[in-house]
Amino acid sequence: MLNPDLYLDSAGTMARYERDWTGDHAGRAALVLRPRSTRDVSKMLSFCYERGIAVVPQGGHTGLVGAATPSATGQEVILSLERLNTIRSVDIANFTITVEAGCILQDVHEAAASVDRLFPLTLGAKGTCQIGGNIATNAGGLNVLRYGMMRDLVLGLEAVLPDGRVFNGLQALRKNNLGYDIKQLFVGSEGTLGVITAAVLKLFPMPRHTVTAFAALSTVDDALRFYVRARTELCDLLSAFELIPASGLELATSFRTDLRAPVGNAAAYHVLLEVQASGDLDLNTLTQNFLMKELENNGILDVAIATSARQSSEFWAIREAMVEAEPHYGQHLRTDVSVPISKLAEFIIETDALLEQHFHGAIRLPYGHIGDGNIHYNVLPPRSVGEGDLADYLHACEAMIFEVVDGLDGSISAEHGVGIAKQSAFMQRMSPVDLEIMAEFKSFFDSRAILSPGRILPKSN
Repeated sequence: MLNPDLYLDSAGTMARYERDWTGDHAGRAALVLRPRSTRDVSKMLSFCYERGIAVVPQGGHTGLVGAATPSATGQEVILSLERLNTIRSVDIANFTITVEAGCILQDVHEAAASVDRLFPLTLGAKGTCQIGGNIATNAGGLNVLRYGMMRDLVLGLEAVLPDGRVFNGLQALRKNNLGYDIKQLFVGSEGTLGVITAAVLKLFPMPRHTVTAFAALSTVDDALRFYVRARTELCDLLSAFELIPASGLELATSFRTDLRAPVGNAAAYHVLLEVQASGDLDLNTLTQNFLMKELENNGILDVAIATSARQSSEFWAIREAMVEAEPHYGQHLRTDVSVPISKLAEFIIETDALLEQHFHGAIRLPYGHIGDGNIHYNVLPPRSVGEGDLADYLHACEAMIFEVVDGLDGSISAEHGVGIAKQSAFMQRMSPVDLEIMAEFKSFFDSRAILSPGRILPKSN
């Protein structure tokens, strides 16, 4: 018999597990399991596997594609990893940290910082999202151009298979060429192949110097050329390079009236860039010389360089406020696409033209991570669109954006995953061979299809 401390079964206590943070995805759980250890997870999955009970693993519930939300049937059990929140060890010399899946990202940041190390993954939801979910979705975030996606930050992994067996791959090795790299199958699998319970993550030297700048540019083409020069001149010290359109700056400063545009130039685009170094380097002079040269050569229209940590935070607050403001606007379209970096300007220009022609009056918000080719091209519909027409309106906008992405050999999901929200578009774009291989992996790991059924791939029956 299951210990009552390990589950919730009343409507009131289960409610917060049944709806994601956006409110876009909601369902009804049969039960919420709350294990305290890998052993608990193993026992729970074994029990469910033998009886064919569907299980949906859940982390911080900050995903955007509905992968961790139960279906409306009331027949799925949620397996919350929130209690597996121990930081097991930190190896200063090996630059690694071993953590359980339920650890909050911010807590991992602080544990690393306490020993003068950096864990570089950073997201707007860092105070809520959990490491297991970050791994299961292969999270990206703001520092991908320097440190890579979550996949690049995982050295070892512990996961429980659907039948309760435990895969123990927690080696803290940077070089390990013993056959197939099994742990990577779980990264980005969105809880469909196994339940991640712990991981060994890479750490880096803590930056000693940081320079944050906010630049104004005339066109998105200028922004791309600016990135190429920054990537060349500032080398591997460039850690973030974020595109913010004028519409995004206006949205952010309207939502947060305490924020002000860092530059006076009313430009079409802005770039928020950050350069960091851990060694004894005159980063200020290097960055300032580069930016002054850009101004002199008309590469940028204007630039503000943060003179304090507080001002740097205010620059970043604009980026965060732009995202926070969108849900307050009302129902809108969020996309998460990527194209080759060299085609970013072409993507935005072509999409802008199409949406202006067919959806005039919509607020277009193409923003994101220029350095890794990931743009969140979001759309806020005109107030004139009736509530009953909103879903069709936004779906039509999305289809048009995806068509441009397809034409540029891009991806409709750069970092958010597939889940259920993007499943239809995903299935339309994957080749028969891709789908066959994925289905075979799913069948091998989960022959009874109990784990996150209907996520990524449709249910087989």
